[in-house]
Amino acid sequence: MAGPGGAVRGRFAVVGGGIAGVTCAEKLAAEFPSEDIFLVTASPVIKAVTNFKQVSKTLEEFDVEEQPSSLLEKRYPNIRVIQSGVKQLKSDEHKIYTEDGKEYIYEKLCLCAGAKPKLIVEGNPYVLGIRDTDSAQAFQKNLAQAERIVVVGNGGIALELVYEIQGCEVIWAIKDKAIGNTFFDAGAAEFLLPKLTVESQETPIECKRTKYTVEGSEEKVRPPGASDKLGSALGPDWHEGLHLKGTKEFSHKVHIEILCEVKKIHLQQEFIQLQQTSLTFPKGEKNVEADEVLWPVYVELTNGKIYGCNFIVSATGVVPNVEPFLDGNNFAVGEDGGLKVDKHMHTSLPDVFAAGDICTAAWEPSPVWHQMRLWTQARQMGWYAAKCMAAEALGESIDVDFSFELFAHITKFFNYKVVVLGKYNAQGLGSEHELMLRCTKGHEYIKVVMQNGRMMGAVLIGETDLEETFENLILNQMDLSAYGEDLLNPDIDIEDYFD
Repeated sequence: MAGPGGAVRGRFAVVGGGIAGVTCAEKLAAEFPSEDIFLVTASPVIKAVTNFKQVSKTLEEFDVEEQPSSLLEKRYPNIRVIQSGVKQLKSDEHKIYTEDGKEYIYEKLCLCAGAKPKLIVEGNPYVLGIRDTDSAQAFQKNLAQAERIVVVGNGGIALELVYEIQGCEVIWAIKDKAIGNTFFDAGAAEFLLPKLTVESQETPIECKRTKYTVEGSEEKVRPPGASDKLGSALGPDWHEGLHLKGTKEFSHKVHIEILCEVKKIHLQQEFIQLQQTSLTFPKGEKNVEADEVLWPVYVELTNGKIYGCNFIVSATGVVPNVEPFLDGNNFAVGEDGGLKVDKHMHTSLPDVFAAGDICTAAWEPSPVWHQMRLWTQARQMGWYAAKCMAAEALGESIDVDFSFELFAHITKFFNYKVVVLGKYNAQGLGSEHELMLRCTKGHEYIKVVMQNGRMMGAVLIGETDLEETFENLILNQMDLSAYGEDLLNPDIDIEDYFD
């Protein structure tokens, strides 16, 4: 229905065609079948959740599928997809201005515009940003001609990418000591590393189960400027029984440069003028051979090494996409650049909600939950934001959603099933915690984070079938001191204890 000045009025508007926005719009459409729900998205395709499966109380699995927005309108006839970017939000007038020159007046609005890749450098044709598996697939096409690429970043996307890439040399630059540090510690990284080499059938070796203290926890004095946010580093003996190869020689096509970042990127001409030496793909320990090939682009690392390559993949995380909404609106913004939301997904402005990667959870979280910009959280937040918008519109009250009780994520890395629960990397626990480990090489890796006899987090790699048991133990905070190391004893069926 048209309002003054040709503006279109709707009770609910959602901005963003990703998982958070689509889930939010679908939930609103189901709750208010006689109201039009506006979904404003710049892209002709939306991201839909398919094959949804509730694995346990907090764990869920689903696929993400790109679909034409017409399919969404078929499923929910009261969703109106507006294919245009947002030019401006005037929150005091409850108005959205779209790029195509139209105006929309809303009663309640949810901003789900996601995040963009944090590029190491803007506007360089040889630097590709990757932020999800879609862009990763598009990226495969660029690979067809590439002989060598440099991958920068150490999260889940970089991990997946390096594993998937075949027939191309990969120089992988990470700022940490071990791969995949957003999801894993050094032990899990070493468990996964053999997967980057040629598959070899090895007999499983049972690692000894040990309790580990955190590196340096003997020193009670914290060094100045030490952050509590660091994940836990394993003690010095964690790798016994893993028979590790040095990282230098672990792959025929992947070479990892640890503890370094990109210092500068040089185009071919600039590199020639530098009169510096670039390196070939390392063949052994001491390899520092000069490269005779001329590459389109060169990466200079902070450790002094320079490598030439066809292109650079920037997989260094994301920045919330808040740009179009800040101007003229007094949003409270989090340290990570996201719109701050309270426990009802409300931003600091009346009638404006936010969900997914664009928002920053600013409520006091459960001790075993934290925000991470993942598809699972985008879906949960979008769904819950719709519930909150509905409750507010109907003047009802609502409880905080159960999915924010426990951090739980299920994924696949290197073809292993990976489940992370709670404070799986001892996030924010300081040095007052201990780790327990059980690992069978090539088969499973189980790490549990304990504090004062209670389970605070876990990493499960492989088909362990322990996720529900551990989920319950973390949720009910039962004192497990009496079990000691038997907690991870493979000969004891722990599930029988805690059913």
